Amino acid sequence: MLDAIWRYRHFILASISGELKGRYVRSRLGLLWTILQPLSQALIFALILSEVLGARLAGVDNKAAYAIYLMSGLAAWGLFSEIVNRCLTIFIEYSGPLKKIAFPRICLPIIVWGGAIITHVLLLFAVAFVFLFFGHYPGVAWIVIPLGILLISMFAFGLGLILGIFNVFSRDVGQVLSIVMQIWFWLTPIVYPLEIVPAQLRWFVDLNPMVALVGIYQNALLYNRWPDPASLIVPVAAAVFLFALAFFIFRRASTEIVDAL
Repeated sequence: MLDAIWRYRHFILASISGELKGRYVRSRLGLLWTILQPLSQALIFALILSEVLGARLAGVDNKAAYAIYLMSGLAAWGLFSEIVNRCLTIFIEYSGPLKKIAFPRICLPIIVWGGAIITHVLLLFAVAFVFLFFGHYPGVAWIVIPLGILLISMFAFGLGLILGIFNVFSRDVGQVLSIVMQIWFWLTPIVYPLEIVPAQLRWFVDLNPMVALVGIYQNALLYNRWPDPASLIVPVAAAVFLFALAFFIFRRASTEIVDAL
């Protein structure tokens, strides 16, 4: 499969470009919408929670600290949710080409992965630009963000590809995932700080790989802190395991996907 991905790399790159352009066809702002939509959501959350409800982060004097914390967490979660949700339906969306054109099926989730990372990087540049207006400048720890992108995208790709395969054979998977993702979002400290979670529930929170992965962004972008290596053991293990398992399951099920469609 890796050899097929390399041989079809030009097809993958062209498809990523075509998908990004086609997503906003006849739109004057084009790719800017991929930046404006999550930014507006984050700013609305920040305005309501920090200004109206008076939400503050302990130990941080910057008035915009909560907005920065929120935008950092939403950026990380946005990358995760986009890859998972797109991989979930990618085989169904491209059922026509899969039946008519001969190309490695593994190219489809790779196209999703590449497109999500491109839009995510553009969003991070926009977020960093907004931070400048808040008087919050880049720190040395920001260089750890590519590690966060790698781990989150690997985890999301593995999970999304597995669920995408199952979704071909049972559409109930997609319905269940939409509910699970909403619950998962609120179980991850994005809107609220991790410190307010009761001590008796911390063990449950620690089982969530997205806590540490989102924390990479929050610690680096807001606090200019490096991630704790011990906290990344579970997320790294989960990302590598799901990534490898996804390729294993895909190899076994790829011949039946087209028939099921």
